[in-house]
Formats: sequence, structure tokens, C-alpha cells
Amino acid sequence: MSEKVLVEPVELSAMLQQPGTVVIDTRAPAAYAAGHIPGAVNIHDIFTFLATSTREGMRELRGKFAAAFGAAGLSGEETAVVYEESMDSGFGQSCRGYFLLKFLGYPKAMVLHGGFTAWRKAGLPTSTDPATPEPKIFPESDAGLAMMLDRDDMLAALADERVCLLDVRDVDEWLGTSSSPYGADFCPRKGRIPGARWIEWYRLMKPSPNGPLFKSRDEILAECHSVGVTAETPVYLYCFKGARASNSLVALKEAGIGDVRLYFGSWNEWSRDEACPIESGPPWAPVAA
Repeated sequence: MSEKVLVEPVELSAMLQQPGTVVIDTRAPAAYAAGHIPGAVNIHDIFTFLATSTREGMRELRGKFAAAFGAAGLSGEETAVVYEESMDSGFGQSCRGYFLLKFLGYPKAMVLHGGFTAWRKAGLPTSTDPATPEPKIFPESDAGLAMMLDRDDMLAALADERVCLLDVRDVDEWLGTSSSPYGADFCPRKGRIPGARWIEWYRLMKPSPNGPLFKSRDEILAECHSVGVTAETPVYLYCFKGARASNSLVALKEAGIGDVRLYFGSWNEWSRDEACPIESGPPWAPVAA
């Protein structure tokens, strides 16, 4: 990415000493009420909202979050910093917030590396006082449209050998024994997009005293090379609803993968459309008994 995306807790603390930073907490309201970064605005819909890639679905998505981000105090002048509990506890929901901001064309968006866990581990202050932001007019633009893939883009990519369709879901979803993190039968069909390659999203992070953090650039590139992805490979990411894929998008972009896009509708949309092909089971020949 050309701009800095990940901000460390001590860096964010320094930023908050001056005006011009809006912090967005993506956690559930109960978690927010129990303690949050002082001044943070709670927008849990960043995590829960399910979108389709139809024209109507994208119109609803854009309208909903342009309004939510404007109500949080974002006018285009402020830097938005999004966080979750830790980088793995919210299925990448902070990065989902980052992706939504960039898709809407917001110029200055960042992710708190390590989330609220890292903030507390750094000994930084927390608050239980709800934020009262001054609403602003959100500067929605088309600058980020190319980041967002729809169903037709994914169908076209099935025949494009240049493109890597990268599934970053958990192993049970990849194999087709479960349809989602919300239950094995939440979606009507189980499996994966034919020809997709797989890097479970956890593999792009590693443990630290402050909770899971992204691996280094070279470590992420090593994971990518294990499935044939180089810095020049166009990568189309998907998961269940765009959260884990957003986490992976940040990681791949930070590592220098130049063309990374996201199918936000992901398996929640693909599995519900019978016109979309799927495959399931082990993606290798069965071993004879």
C-alpha cells in the first residue's frame, strides 16, 4: 500500500493528543460499554452487516456506511483508525472497516495493529464514557470502486489463468464440511469456488505478547509463494462475508502484492446462487485404502 495502514498503540496514543483522529470501535456494544479507547465511536454494523454484490446491494452498502461514518465525525479531513478486540477475535472486522472506508473513497484510514488487546497491553488508558461525535458530511467518492468485486467478476475469473482466486476461510469451510463460522448449515451449500487456492487467514499472522500480529513482509510473501502467488499475481480474495478476506487484503497489500481485490459478498452470496458452481471435499486425489 502506498499509505501507512497499520498503526501501533503508542503511535495512536500520540495521534490522539492532537485533533484530527477519529477512532472507530467495531466490537459489540456490550464490549464497548465495558471499556474502550477514550473517544472511540462504536459502529458494530461494520462486523454484522451482510452485503450482496448486486447493484441494489452495493447501493444499500454505500448508503448505510457513508451515513454511519459521517455520523462518527468523518469529513475527509480526519484520519480514521479502526480497531477490534484483537486481530483474530473479530474475524478481521477492523480490516473490514478499513476496506469499507477505502471502498467509499475515504482518503485517510488506518487499522490499530493488535486491536484493543494491544492497546491495553501497552498500559494505555480506557474509558466507559460513550463518545458524542460531531456529525459531518462523509465525502463519498468512486475512488475505491476497483477494490470491490461482484459475482460476475468472480465468474469471469474462473476462466482466467492469470488470476488467483484465494479462499482464506477456515479449513472446515474450505473442505466443505461447514458452510460458515455461524454454523455448518447456515448457507444452503458447502464447498469452495472451483479452482480457488487456499491460505487460511490465520497463517498471515503470528502470536506475540500483544496478541496476534501480522507476519513480516517476507513471511507473508513466503505463504503466498506456497500457493503460487507472487507480487505480480492478481489476487481475488473471498471468505464468508468479507471480514477475514479484508484482514488478508491488508496483509497482502502490506507485503507488496500489487493487485489485490475483494469479493465482499463472498460465500454468503455465492452459495445462495445455484448458477454459481462449487466444488467440495479434499482438493486432491483420494488415497486408496
